[in-house]
Amino acid sequence: QVQLVESGGGLVQAGDSLRLSCIPSEGTFSRRIMGWFRQAPGKEREFVAAIRWSLGFTSYADSVKGRFTISRDNAKNTVYLQMNSLKPEDTAVYYCAASSLGSIWSRRMNEYDYWGRGTQVTVSS
Repeated sequence: QVQLVESGGGLVQAGDSLRLSCIPSEGTFSRRIMGWFRQAPGKEREFVAAIRWSLGFTSYADSVKGRFTISRDNAKNTVYLQMNSLKPEDTAVYYCAASSLGSIWSRRMNEYDYWGRGTQVTVSS
């Protein structure tokens, strides 16, 4: 079973930046779409961003559009989430996910086949 491993979370102040990374435990697996989700305390897990692995097409939640950028490095087999102008409401556990059949408009958790364990992002005001 493929595991996705996230890294790069931490504690920052409002207005700061962070870059999250996600790499699979196995080099080769079916991943049409890579996505990032987040879950704040007491809230449901929500979609953040997605990228078509082969073509690089992207989509974003309205709440992060213009501040976050999802990208991938094929050679490093890694997907990134660059987060700028962070706000306290961005505080959450961020999860990496992979979908074998979805599209960049796949925003429901059940459209993704593989998940990481998450990395904590805390933004102080």
